[in-house]
Amino acid sequence: MGARQHISANVNGDPVEFLAEPGTTLLDALRDELGLTGSKEGCGSGDCGACSVTLDGRLVCSCLVLAVEAQGRRITTIEGMADGGTLHPLQQKFLEHAALQCGFCTPGILVAAKALLDVNPDPTEVEARYWLAGNLCRCTGYDKVIRAVMDAAADLRQERV
Repeated sequence: MGARQHISANVNGDPVEFLAEPGTTLLDALRDELGLTGSKEGCGSGDCGACSVTLDGRLVCSCLVLAVEAQGRRITTIEGMADGGTLHPLQQKFLEHAALQCGFCTPGILVAAKALLDVNPDPTEVEARYWLAGNLCRCTGYDKVIRAVMDAAADLRQERV
């Protein structure tokens, strides 16, 4: 591999610095260099969504992004979703609707759902299902996930009024 490169970025609102090999993925840097283990590697090919994060507000599979591409960028992971000890409304609704089972895919689904609501605060059920189609889960039937997202969207819209 090549020489490790110094990366400065903003992760979950905090400035961070780390060293990364040129071929290191953002997922591996988040987990191994920064200790942010919420994002998971399910496939390593961008097909499952378990590693979903936002990069400058855009939903990405962190297994497909090189860590060096994070230079100067803003990254949000599942660890940045709650506000201290207060869960984000999506996280709360996932609990209320029992929209998780083993939890492996849940961080990626939550990040993707938040990205959806950030760009479309009033999605239809069909829009939510399409948006989350890139997040695979082997345990749930997805219906509880969609119900939780739709319920959280309604609550968030009420907060904006």
